[in-house]
Amino acid sequence: MRISESNWFEIETYLETDDRCVLPLGSTEQHAYLSLSVDSILSEKVAADAAEPLGVPVFPALAYGLTPYFMAFPGSVTLKLATYAAVVRDILDSLYATGFRRILIVNGHGGNSPVQPVTMEWMQANPGARCRFHDWWRAPKTWACVQEIDPVASHASWMENFPWTRLPGRELPEMQKPFVPFERLRDRDAAGVRALIGDGNYGGVYQKPDAETDRLWTVAVEETRALLDGDWA
Repeated sequence: MRISESNWFEIETYLETDDRCVLPLGSTEQHAYLSLSVDSILSEKVAADAAEPLGVPVFPALAYGLTPYFMAFPGSVTLKLATYAAVVRDILDSLYATGFRRILIVNGHGGNSPVQPVTMEWMQANPGARCRFHDWWRAPKTWACVQEIDPVASHASWMENFPWTRLPGRELPEMQKPFVPFERLRDRDAAGVRALIGDGNYGGVYQKPDAETDRLWTVAVEETRALLDGDWA
């Protein structure tokens, strides 16, 4: 159940018998021809689809993250690492204060990974707290499914192109874009990154048939649900 579709009375009643919740982390950044909100859309939806049969609350995705390397692409927004770490910690503290103890973070943006130590510090400071950090798209079964469908897949390629992330009326290239040389991205500023990757796709075809991405989505939802419903001991 999405928090946006719940009231506080219902959450208080829920907390009488369960203390799990899901916090999606997203980003607002370029995704070539797809929505600038891809990471937030996907993290919140995979979380909601996974939690729905369990009745576990899913909070709105944190829509801003760490993406300084995309700041040459208009519409991208980044936070400083210290700011982001403080925001995530404040959210976790709020969840703990209101009764949540087991929190699954569903992360939709690789650039957010440096904040993971915050979850460990938070668990250490709060008795009984548990927090799992889940990069949904590169979890073992999900990534294996990506590789099975097409190993040439990356940021803003087909593996992020779903009906809920594509934009109506926008034509997509039909070619398969070669992988960008990742080793050359590490020492570039934002302008250099844009010059290197062009439209923003890191490599791969821009769209696959929905039957294939539906299969990928099913695996991702099931793998996320297993973490939420698994042994927290």
